[in-house]
Amino acid sequence: MSTQITFFPVGNGDMTLIELDDASQTKILIDMNIRDSADDEANEDYFDVASELRSRLKNDSKGRPYIDVFLQTHPDQDHVRGLAKHFHLGAVDDYKEPKEGEQAKIIIQEIWSSPIVWRRADKRTGHTLCEDAKDFNTEAKRRVNLYKNAKKIGEAGDRIRIIGKDEDGKTDGLEAILTEVDITFTKINERETQMVEVYVLGPLQAKDVEDEDRLSKNHSSVILQFKIAAQPYGSKTNIFLCGGDAEVAIWRELWRKHQNAPHCLSYDILLTPHHCSWHTLSEDSWSRSKNPKVDEDAKSALSQAKRYAQLIASSNVIKDDDNDPPCWGAKKEYEAIAANVSGEFVCTSTKDQEVMEITLTSGGPQKSPKRASNITLGAGLASSATPKPHG
Repeated sequence: MSTQITFFPVGNGDMTLIELDDASQTKILIDMNIRDSADDEANEDYFDVASELRSRLKNDSKGRPYIDVFLQTHPDQDHVRGLAKHFHLGAVDDYKEPKEGEQAKIIIQEIWSSPIVWRRADKRTGHTLCEDAKDFNTEAKRRVNLYKNAKKIGEAGDRIRIIGKDEDGKTDGLEAILTEVDITFTKINERETQMVEVYVLGPLQAKDVEDEDRLSKNHSSVILQFKIAAQPYGSKTNIFLCGGDAEVAIWRELWRKHQNAPHCLSYDILLTPHHCSWHTLSEDSWSRSKNPKVDEDAKSALSQAKRYAQLIASSNVIKDDDNDPPCWGAKKEYEAIAANVSGEFVCTSTKDQEVMEITLTSGGPQKSPKRASNITLGAGLASSATPKPHG
């Protein structure tokens, strides 16, 4: 296989898979939005992302499908939907084999998550967590408590990496499973890899943000910059930036923090935050303001595109209307950023509901032709043509 990043068409939601061409065929899933009707063969409205994901996974020694890492950027439903239905939660020893006609649940060998998003999701905003988010929170706490009790990293299926130091000393004593902001790590599922460096940009703590009273679960999204090599021991020539639903205050603060070292925010591939929302670029309302203004610092943070960069909006079809997200105004700003580097802005929603694959090479990312048709449960996958260079 080749090293690649796949963006699944999940409407206004995120679901991205990084696949490495290393000895372990490492797979990192970033968020999920597996809608129930996507599992219904009679429903042609949604792409069957569950089957598409399963087709890309390996089985462990006991024949159980697994992913190496699941990164939960923040607990909105459109970033965690389908977790309990499709993934095993709890101790691996309690894994139940599927009954006849059922699909085996997927084991998550290691979780990446921030503790900050959970508190801000509830106390600061009154936001109610969906059932999948509650289940994820329970599973994350289970893994943290295992570490607290054993004082050692757990086995596959029990592992967790906490992203970002929590406030008020709540992560003290968890340093072995904690990665703070501004730190780079290279260990994936407790294996050192020569293929990836992951730099933690966020979440930022409240004290680091100018207007901390406005912080919300979106502002607390995990933000990571991945530097990825196409092959083991190769140069890391592909940079992917993702930031969940982080909004304008965070991007503004990141620019003020890193403007003298803009490479910290550079990218070949950007997953545009919050499904191409105007609120990642502006304090103004797109629909209610007569002349909504872009925040230049936030835009600068999101403009560190390398030549031929690809900007991907994981969203519904973007129309010239008052919707947000996705927002027509944000689309035009991202198109301008892409044009400045001879790059491309693309939305995952198309009339054919296709996945979007980007192959990572020693010369940078290349976009493969999209799959031509929706797949259904049990159906074979369409073959991909030879990718052509982007730009």
